[in-house]
Amino acid sequence: MRAIRIERPGGPEVMKLVELPTPTPASRQALVRIEAAGVNFIDIYQRSGAYKMPLPFTPGQEGAGVVEAVGDGVGEVKPGDRVAWAGVLGSYATHQTIPAARLVPVPRGVDAKSAAAAMLQGMTAHYLVTDTFPLRPGHTCLIHAAAGGVGQLFCQLASRAGAVVIGTAGGPEKTALAKQAGAHEAIDYRTQDFEVEVKRITGGAGVHVAYDSVGRDTWEKSLRSLRTRGMLVLFGQSSGSVPPIDPQLLASGGSLFLTRPTHGSYVLTRDELLNRAGSVLGAVERGDLKLRIEKVFPLAQAGQAHELMASRKTAGKLLLVP
Repeated sequence: MRAIRIERPGGPEVMKLVELPTPTPASRQALVRIEAAGVNFIDIYQRSGAYKMPLPFTPGQEGAGVVEAVGDGVGEVKPGDRVAWAGVLGSYATHQTIPAARLVPVPRGVDAKSAAAAMLQGMTAHYLVTDTFPLRPGHTCLIHAAAGGVGQLFCQLASRAGAVVIGTAGGPEKTALAKQAGAHEAIDYRTQDFEVEVKRITGGAGVHVAYDSVGRDTWEKSLRSLRTRGMLVLFGQSSGSVPPIDPQLLASGGSLFLTRPTHGSYVLTRDELLNRAGSVLGAVERGDLKLRIEKVFPLAQAGQAHELMASRKTAGKLLLVP
């Protein structure tokens, strides 16, 4: 098998394509031939050393493919099954052994690239909208990076939940994409102060919830964009880490709430995983959730994929194919 390996943290250049022995699935594991792997900001955090990782390692948190073999005690899948996964390290490869309980079936009407594109970002948008802060009619929400891969899925799900969606994006093309995805208002953060615009749009009240995946550059204004008892949901840090926060900021802002959710906390059981993934992949199959795959890179060009993602010039999902 071939895989991207990282021996030390650093820039995209530390990712090397190497030949490795194809593993044999252990008990309760499945060996999957990977057809497509998703590229996500968490991969950059892990590669760079922002998130500490045991070395060496193969990056990649999501993918889709076909089961080639199973270990003892596996009843969830069988050889030949089309499956997808998220939150399991090692997808930048041609093959991967994965705990069978972490695999979900891919509907017949969804191809491997679409499944890989939908898993992590789709389930993230799903739990943020349905569980972290359950949106409903009457709510107004702020979504940063609304034209990105997760942002466009987010806008679709939030608007479908009945909320008024305010999105931020960089430039007129991206604000147009945010509106196409379901944002009722789109703010160009390059030319507009989103805090001022949010207050204008909401008549000074602020939003019920701000979903912030940018982090360091936006969190303070996101906090100030909230109405009394509003919630700031920090679920990423594309601009860098948020510094330690004085809880008094929450009090002075109007009894605000702050949370830092992670994917794993919202798929704690296999039933929860199957239900959440099934909702997302089912919506993709029905055409209710539209995916935008911006670019597909060969596995050997993983470094170029990271450079493009870090440039913040993307307006859709990036994938790797073996």
